[in-house]
Amino acid sequence: MLTIKVISEQTERVIKGLEKKHFQGAREAVDKVLELDKKRRNAQNQLDKNLSEVKKMSAAIGGLMKEGKKEEAEAVKAQVAELKEANKTLQQEMDQAAIDTQNLLYTIPNIPYDEVPEGVHADDNVVVKTGGMEKALPTDAQPHWELAKKYDLIDFDLGVKITGAGFPVYKGKGAQLQRALINFFLDEARQSGYTEIMPPTVVNEASGYGTGQLPDKEGQMYHCTADNLYLIPTAEVPVTNIYRDVILEEKQLPIKNCAYTQCFRREAGSYGKDVRGLNRLHEFSKVEIVRIDTPEHSRESHQEMLNHVEGLLQKLELPYRILHLCGGDMSFTAATCYDFEVYSQAQQRWLEVSSVSNFDNYQANRLKCRYRTAERKTELCHTLNGSALALPRIVAALLENNQTPEGIHIPKALVPYCGFEWIN
Repeated sequence: MLTIKVISEQTERVIKGLEKKHFQGAREAVDKVLELDKKRRNAQNQLDKNLSEVKKMSAAIGGLMKEGKKEEAEAVKAQVAELKEANKTLQQEMDQAAIDTQNLLYTIPNIPYDEVPEGVHADDNVVVKTGGMEKALPTDAQPHWELAKKYDLIDFDLGVKITGAGFPVYKGKGAQLQRALINFFLDEARQSGYTEIMPPTVVNEASGYGTGQLPDKEGQMYHCTADNLYLIPTAEVPVTNIYRDVILEEKQLPIKNCAYTQCFRREAGSYGKDVRGLNRLHEFSKVEIVRIDTPEHSRESHQEMLNHVEGLLQKLELPYRILHLCGGDMSFTAATCYDFEVYSQAQQRWLEVSSVSNFDNYQANRLKCRYRTAERKTELCHTLNGSALALPRIVAALLENNQTPEGIHIPKALVPYCGFEWIN
């Protein structure tokens, strides 16, 4: 969440940033935060004065008693009692203002960096790079759901039988391809210096609030109500929460973690051709990369992560493009974000396969994730994450873009992981 310091010292910049994200009622929300913080600080100041006065009076009571001035001592005692009662009220006011402030801050998104493009919708995102576009498919190219059926790779109907729509069953070489991609992505991350984590796939409420999924996205998460636990929408949540309430040493940064997990998203209201096949699932596999860094180095880390994801797509020989997301299309928590999309020639559309985000200190402030500088000063970290990569649409693109009359050709980089060069 945004810090009170930034909101109070850079009020107009914050409002302008929130408006760039098209957050409704930006000025009203900021004014309310400042009002609540002022109320808390006023209560704190009065409480501090009262406590100081109580200390002086308490010390005076003993002297008055020694001098035999019992009535005066009793009068001072009565004043002390009144102040103590007033202090209880002040403490309650201060605590309630702090709670109200934090609850309000939870509802206010991060502000975007200055270089984030203006815009409202995905159509306003800016394409910054394309690659691998030299592939050409036959005019009768089939979409992946037809190929999956033809080669018995994925059974969507069986998934509906077992669970429901959006839970496919991978079979034979389809399952092998899925596992091959997971291992390939993890090996590439390890070679790039990421430490692999195997986290839980359910998290508690505090973890959801820590990374910003709660309260913003609770409708998109599967909630285990009996235990008040949530199925994770991405490994970002448990991995980043490793560093909740932790003070790191500056020399430990940047921390680089990766994790393969199943991910779960309700995707309420999703329907139509854009969700057919693997295009949008309720359960899917993903390898995530996460970094914890200093403010001075986080932009460099972000670029390194972008280079890493681009390198994966190049090795998979897939046509791709990179988009800088506009303010209105960015996530609640991101300060800047780039999406990677692969092109589906058979579907004649782009499929998002990764979002690589820098959250600045927004998540770190929620998490109380800090580091100690060389001068022994405690500062908030910056957090970053990205998909490297999400598997369903990568599988879809691999099947569609590598189809030939002889079968589906496997990219060279994946052959050692698959154990086969063709699906036929």
